[in-house]
Amino acid sequence: MRRALGLMLVLLVGCDQQPDPLYLPEGEAYPEKLSGWGMVQRANGHLQLAAEALAYDLNTPLFSDYTHKLRTVWLPPGRAARYGAERFDFPVGTVLTKTFYYPKDGQGHLLKASLDERDPNQGLALAKVKLMETRVLLRQRQGWVALPYVWDDAQQDATLEWAGASSALKLHDEHGRTLAVDYQVPDANQCAGCHEERHGEGVQPLGPKARHLNRDLAYPEGLENQLQRWQRRGLLQGLPAHESIPRNAQASTPRPGESLEQQARSYLDINCAHCHNPKGPARTSGLYLDPATPLGIPYGLCKQPVAAGKGSGNRLVDIHPGQPDASVLIYRVESTDPSVMMPELGRSTAHREGLELLTRWIAGLPGGC
Repeated sequence: MRRALGLMLVLLVGCDQQPDPLYLPEGEAYPEKLSGWGMVQRANGHLQLAAEALAYDLNTPLFSDYTHKLRTVWLPPGRAARYGAERFDFPVGTVLTKTFYYPKDGQGHLLKASLDERDPNQGLALAKVKLMETRVLLRQRQGWVALPYVWDDAQQDATLEWAGASSALKLHDEHGRTLAVDYQVPDANQCAGCHEERHGEGVQPLGPKARHLNRDLAYPEGLENQLQRWQRRGLLQGLPAHESIPRNAQASTPRPGESLEQQARSYLDINCAHCHNPKGPARTSGLYLDPATPLGIPYGLCKQPVAAGKGSGNRLVDIHPGQPDASVLIYRVESTDPSVMMPELGRSTAHREGLELLTRWIAGLPGGC
């Protein structure tokens, strides 16, 4: 880890020397290979976390063409993030990574599977997964920078690819059916665009927030609440009493007592609210899908869309209670037309399970328009 710590010093010094350090000139400071960060490592046929990095997961993850994700957080020694209900204040030098991968069977077929066989002790068995990419978020002195790394076919290392990459894949499900995926690794500008949660504020982490992290995770020592783990490890300060911490529902496998509305709103939060909030890039749409917006017209109920024609599918309102087929939201979530679909980036296929959840929720909403 000494190499990684030395790298952090180089990065921070480089930030001081730059008038606008969001992106340093090519070749300066940023490692060409993912291994240069020291966050994950190959060992004994597995992809493992470095000792100082900590894995985390979300209550409901963003849909990304059925990929699985290994998320890590690393903070400079002696530094901690400051708790906030809406957003944590991470210290300069924080490194977040997210590795995208598909499970695969003994014949090498990529699987459309919900089961994740990641071992909290050993990590990811490289013979059972195909690594696609790792995205790195680095907290610099004047903001975050997003860096996309693409894994080689031999799964030896990943290389920084500013322009992104693409792969034509075929996923196999448990019934023998196949699904074609046009997998896209976003370029650095697309990464930055999706992570601009508030217009004009630049890149921000989307996943590591209290409501997404407030859940148990399997660690080598057993299950533990993630936020309490972060606090115990010295990564988080100011954690309030547990009952006052917000928590999103688990949309795919809801916990006892989590309602259909909570599941649907959790799904819309992680997939849509980073743009569709009162301060986000999609604020001009007037459609706000963040947790703070009450269920009503601003949330889309009986709200007329800003876009018309193709963008709305000629449907008259964003969410029509009791009528999913009359709702623009359903039309855009199920579309794979780049000029129509929402989210605009990050997927080439429709998320059938998420679509089914939203359809059931809208069908059960009382009233009409």
